Amino acid sequence: MKKVEIYTDGACSGNPGPGGYGTILKFGDSYKELSQGYQRTTNNRMEMMAVIAAIESLKETFQLEIYSDSKYIVDAINQGWAKKWRAKGWMRNKKDKAQNPDLWRRLLDLLEKHPYKISWVKGHAGHFENERCDDLAVAACSSSDKLVDEGFKG
Repeated sequence: MKKVEIYTDGACSGNPGPGGYGTILKFGDSYKELSQGYQRTTNNRMEMMAVIAAIESLKETFQLEIYSDSKYIVDAINQGWAKKWRAKGWMRNKKDKAQNPDLWRRLLDLLEKHPYKISWVKGHAGHFENERCDDLAVAACSSSDKLVDEGFKG
């Protein structure tokens, strides 16, 4: 099976505030960058959108190697928290709702279509692809073609 490396980052100017994501997909020697800004959102939502946008851009099934500097995403996937939230009707426990269920639903559905490994990388630590994704995300925050984050409640 073909492999793709996915590097992601999200940014927000204020939290909530204008936000954006940046992602890089590497297929051997090929390299693709994606980014998009949103008018009002949160940093966690942009971190998630970076992963979602990368996977949604794929036209076939790949072995995914995903790298994110978001502990929120990496831990929720690797520790099985997001799947538990979904199984409990998007509740973290008996009284607390899980945040961002619309994006978690999309992400979990996408991950079911590909074998994957998701790993944490330290942000702002000189990792080339992570730094580039950060640049893309920050630039998207101030772009003139920002979208409305339909799922953002706040």
